[in-house]
Amino acid sequence: MGVDVVRLTFNLEPHYRVTMLTREERTRGPGTPPVVRGFVWFTDGSRTMEGTQVGVCGHSLGRRLSISVGNHATVFQTVFYAILACVYEIQMNARPEKYVSICSDSQTTLKALQSAKTTSLLVQQCQKALNDIST
Repeated sequence: MGVDVVRLTFNLEPHYRVTMLTREERTRGPGTPPVVRGFVWFTDGSRTMEGTQVGVCGHSLGRRLSISVGNHATVFQTVFYAILACVYEIQMNARPEKYVSICSDSQTTLKALQSAKTTSLLVQQCQKALNDIST
């Protein structure tokens, strides 16, 4: 597996917003949190003895994807692959929707997407993809 370090880039004016819910908001009960609007996608990444998997579920479009990303990807990387898969699905369906919500349970991923500067190629690709669908 190659190294995921590239030249420092800046994402000073993202066209997307990262919202992290408080513990109270997450545990309030069943249902979608009020900050989630438009098409709703859920992502997850997991690593098992059989390999690393990405799961994507688009409730609004009735889409479910499970993608194997091999044996060497980290859980951190899988969540970014899941977000990229969501962006791809959103672009392929080309349905006009003002809002798209991509939900993740990875606080580390959300903080990386929120960061103004990064040296990770995968994070940079995700930031660019999110900017592309948010304009």
